[in-house]
Amino acid sequence: MMRLSLALALRYGRTLRRFWGTALATQLEYQLNALIELLAMAGNLAGSLLVLWLFYRQGVALGGWSWNSVLVVLGAYTCLDGLTSTLLRPNLSRIVNHVQEGTLDFVLLKPIDSQFWLSLRTLSPAGLPELVVGVALMLWAGRRELGTLPLSAVLLAALLLLAAAVTLYALWFVLAATSIWFVKTWNATEVLRAALTAGRYPVSAYPSGLRTLFTLVLPVAFLTTVPAEALLGRLTLAGALTSLLVAGGALAISRAFWTFALRFYTSASS
Repeated sequence: MMRLSLALALRYGRTLRRFWGTALATQLEYQLNALIELLAMAGNLAGSLLVLWLFYRQGVALGGWSWNSVLVVLGAYTCLDGLTSTLLRPNLSRIVNHVQEGTLDFVLLKPIDSQFWLSLRTLSPAGLPELVVGVALMLWAGRRELGTLPLSAVLLAALLLLAAAVTLYALWFVLAATSIWFVKTWNATEVLRAALTAGRYPVSAYPSGLRTLFTLVLPVAFLTTVPAEALLGRLTLAGALTSLLVAGGALAISRAFWTFALRFYTSASS
């Protein structure tokens, strides 16, 4: 059984390498697009830093967070935004097109898991610099805040940032999968992405009603604030475990929802 699982993992790993190798070769043919995306990323980050600077210039501390600690939150958000540009948007936005054009039939007939194929078929290298900048900003600001970053804190923050990425993926995938019933699902995913921009700031900076919304309904707190707290040594064991449970539960729900949604999919050839 273990040998079979290992063989399956290796097979999917080879498939993923071919997917991304082809995607990179295609994307790098259009180097001007990559430059434009890089400039857009720099402008977006500069705008976020400017807004924060305007707050702190007036002596306002968002939710009791210092300047350096709030930059750790912004770094986590930048990292996840880079993940969105690299993997989520290029792949999950196409689910709507697959359903509308009937090409989902060909995906379902492939000898590979359909959710895996739809989620990881391609990638955009334009988001990779944002991933790097986000991680670098977290580490730089964390060191300025604490002086020295313990390895345990860095590893825990990395684990919880990975959990945040899984949670974000699951939310996006579930919304994209509703295109089996609804036509304009893409509008909903854009609303989700706009709502998640609240993660640029610590969740404690918002009024109590919004804090509840961003914790229990839209898990914005688990996306950026929790990894930042882990890096800064402020996170409790219960908070870390809750974040991991949210990620695991969200992934399981996305899988169950996709299986459920396929029961209602009407083949284009039927």
